[in-house]
Amino acid sequence: MRLRTVFAILAIGLLAAFAALNWQAFTTPTRLDLMFAAVDAPLGLVMLVLLGLVTLVFAVNMAVWQGTILMESRRNAKELAQQRALADQAEASRFSELRAALRDEVQLLDQRMSDVQEAVRADLRESTNSLASMIGELDDRLTR
Repeated sequence: MRLRTVFAILAIGLLAAFAALNWQAFTTPTRLDLMFAAVDAPLGLVMLVLLGLVTLVFAVNMAVWQGTILMESRRNAKELAQQRALADQAEASRFSELRAALRDEVQLLDQRMSDVQEAVRADLRESTNSLASMIGELDDRLTR
């Protein structure tokens, strides 16, 4: 239990013990002036009932306040979950965009690589043909 709960229970227990020990004084009738009328009633009992009513009002007020806070925290938790879901969707979208961009870049690099390979093959063929013609020309010169 929390310290203030223990303190509240202790205070109520002490008040109940005090009222029980002094019950005779609490129930002794006294003349009470209510501004517009006078009444004979036990002042201690009236004050005890008023204390109970004030305590009840504060307890109800605290319960309403805690209920309001609980509802607001649940609403905030739902909004947070929605924002987290939106962030996850945005991140997934960014990953798919990145995957598509990488796939396009790889295809572009593959095409460039194919073009470079083809150019190297063409240069190699030209060099081979050129070398073969030079060797053939040298062979003709040697045979003459």
